[in-house]
Amino acid sequence: MVDKQLILDSVGPVQAVLDAHDGIVNVVDTTDGIVSISLEGGCTGCGSTPMTAMQIYYSLMKLDEVNDVVFLNGELPEYMRQFIDEKLTNEAE
Repeated sequence: MVDKQLILDSVGPVQAVLDAHDGIVNVVDTTDGIVSISLEGGCTGCGSTPMTAMQIYYSLMKLDEVNDVVFLNGELPEYMRQFIDEKLTNEAE
């Protein structure tokens, strides 16, 4: 179980944008290092939400405790997930 506060602290620079637009990161579950997140509040219906999700995914996947990030509202398109996974692999080499 990953600490929910660690997840929220790791959202990083995205948090300032969320705060400015009344967006809320709701950490629903962290069992087995699989972080389930719902983006709520100002994120609902916002055209920038996929980019926000991409930044959150990137930040959280850098944590050793995190095995995967699942957006319950489907905010992270598969092509963005693949792009970030490739970027993280290249950074690790």
